[in-house]
Amino acid sequence: MNVLVIGANGKVGKKVVQKLADSKHEAIAMVRKEEQMDKLKEIGASNVVLADLEKDFSHAFDGVDAVIFAAGSGGSTGADKTLIVDLWGSIKAMDMAKEKGVKRFVQLSSIGAGNPDEQGDKIKHYMVAKGVADRSLQATELDYTIVRPGSLTNDAPVGKIKTADVFSSDISDKSITRADVAHVLVDVLDRPNTSKKAFEVLQGDKSIEEAMNAL
Repeated sequence: MNVLVIGANGKVGKKVVQKLADSKHEAIAMVRKEEQMDKLKEIGASNVVLADLEKDFSHAFDGVDAVIFAAGSGGSTGADKTLIVDLWGSIKAMDMAKEKGVKRFVQLSSIGAGNPDEQGDKIKHYMVAKGVADRSLQATELDYTIVRPGSLTNDAPVGKIKTADVFSSDISDKSITRADVAHVLVDVLDRPNTSKKAFEVLQGDKSIEEAMNAL
């Protein structure tokens, strides 16, 4: 499949592009700046499309079979950017996917997005944005999978995870490497058992294949 990676220049997005390059799929990296294009090609993108998430980026969906939405405003921006990128950008991508006949849509969300009211006040706006984006996707007829990882680290991939619809609040370690999250985002593309599902994922003791098979 030709897989459009939205947010390809982000920390997780780059790893998604690299993982796709090692798979049977082709990565189409969507970036906002021309100076980012060569780097994405170097790490494995078969094609790079210049498009801005905050504008009309429907041309990025031409020739696309699936989407991985891994875009995020980042921790250094305010609530306004979170709404524009994490929420509105996601909804726009869903609409464009439907218009272009793209059915498969994988969304990177966050642990806790299923119930923003239970999250801390400092990140509540972020959780609301992610939660509403997730609910919007769940209300579509797209063949979606929503992946909700815990705190992201830059450590080397572990290759072992655990999943749950919602993890209990007493789990002490709620982290996972960005590399393992990217692996999961690519892995679910071809898994019928992940269709129309949302799940949380943390570092764990099962191989990614075993954990995904058990969903």
